Amino acid sequence: MPIGVRDASFPFSFFDENKHPQGYSIDLCLKIADAIKTELGLPRLEVRYIPVSPANRITALQDGKIDLECGSTSNTRERQKDAAFAYTTFVAGIRLLIRKPSPITGIDDLRGKTIVVTRGTTGEQLMGRINAERLLKMNIVVAGDDDASFHSVEQGSAVAFAMDDVLLYELIAKAKRPDDFAVVGKYLSVEPYAIMLRKGESRLEAIVDRTLSDIFSSGEIRRLYAKWFATPELMVPMHPLLKEAFATPNTYPAWP
Repeated sequence: MPIGVRDASFPFSFFDENKHPQGYSIDLCLKIADAIKTELGLPRLEVRYIPVSPANRITALQDGKIDLECGSTSNTRERQKDAAFAYTTFVAGIRLLIRKPSPITGIDDLRGKTIVVTRGTTGEQLMGRINAERLLKMNIVVAGDDDASFHSVEQGSAVAFAMDDVLLYELIAKAKRPDDFAVVGKYLSVEPYAIMLRKGESRLEAIVDRTLSDIFSSGEIRRLYAKWFATPELMVPMHPLLKEAFATPNTYPAWP
């Protein structure tokens, strides 16, 4: 069974020092693989890890290169046209990463400034829309991955990086000088993360959602959350909307 993974989207999906996939989303997908093996009565089910990026993850699903995408993908109305989404497993929101000291405290301070976004992300789409609607005249630079976006701010070629806050905190945590950076501004969006599947595969989708529902209702999800988001390296309080999603599983898309 091929599943799509990210190489550096800690703590959701990343490669450890031995090049083995790890993370919150990986743990969930492995439990789903076990449920599929049981459902189909298979003696074993080989899981193959296929690296994907924000730019090619949907295409990889559509082309049959992967059966599940287990990374840090936001469920959006636009993406729902091309892929199916399982129940929400995390909730984040787009904010701004800046290098201190900086006068940037929110979106209105970016007028006429150069910012960076990662290609293929909701941050790229949202900032383009905000730029047009508010006539901010920002110069929006598109980087190939989150590390490249972070380096743009670190090196001073961009004043801010717009991305999901949990991913920004992770980038700061692994920086050489974490105290040089901050996440600022109000939430510009609500980003529910979910495992992606191909559209039209109702049996697989039912197994995935049933497995997740069991993990939520048993309380096992809180142990997995603590494993990845309540550590000395990364402390991310559980979003109230995520608590709601665990109590009442849903596939609500991102806002706006």
